[in-house]
Amino acid sequence: MKWRSLEESGPDTDARPLREIFAERKELIVKYVPAETQAIHAQAIAELKSRHLAADILPVGAKAPAFELPDLDGKVVSSSDLLAKGRLVLCFIRGRWCPFCVGQMEAMNLVLPQIEQAGAALVAISPQTVKQSFFMHDQHKLRFPLLSDAGNKVAGQFGLTYHVPPPQEAIYRRAFVNLPFTNGDDSWELPIPATYILDRDGTVLYASANEDYTERPEPADMVRMLQEQSR
Repeated sequence: MKWRSLEESGPDTDARPLREIFAERKELIVKYVPAETQAIHAQAIAELKSRHLAADILPVGAKAPAFELPDLDGKVVSSSDLLAKGRLVLCFIRGRWCPFCVGQMEAMNLVLPQIEQAGAALVAISPQTVKQSFFMHDQHKLRFPLLSDAGNKVAGQFGLTYHVPPPQEAIYRRAFVNLPFTNGDDSWELPIPATYILDRDGTVLYASANEDYTERPEPADMVRMLQEQSR
């Protein structure tokens, strides 16, 4: 199945709420993906939820760990340099192969001017290689940095990582989701999707994570919070 980008979904840029875009993609999954495959994905999500992974992430009020990661051009970007300019919206995603990550990134791309007007910057972090980040940035015309977190080292410090269970790994392999190639290692480790807002000193002002990769915060809510915090 080819997942159309938001720009491809119609003659105009799709500015619908993210939940509506995701609902449409979920309908396509129900329609085209075999029921047994859907059941395995649902079981993987249920197992993650049973471990309460999202409840144990780096919480509001904590100090975020400093990081230095390469961007899509291989240039090292440091959190200290980003925070020196203002607050930081930080999105942890799985990779360019995930249609829900693509949808979220394109939706965040639409509100980037409002994020910047509120005195903040936006970056996304994934375990995919620099080359894969470059492809994603170019294909979806993103205007903010994609940083490559090799081995999920930073994601692990935020408490987001897990190993893909074998039944789901088998499905990904059949669907040509080759994580060892995409991520440059054979760990089959991913982060649960998460969105953070960090204050200039690195303090976590907002934290949202979900074991269900089909659920993400609304970009408009991120903008609203940033605007309220800047008053």
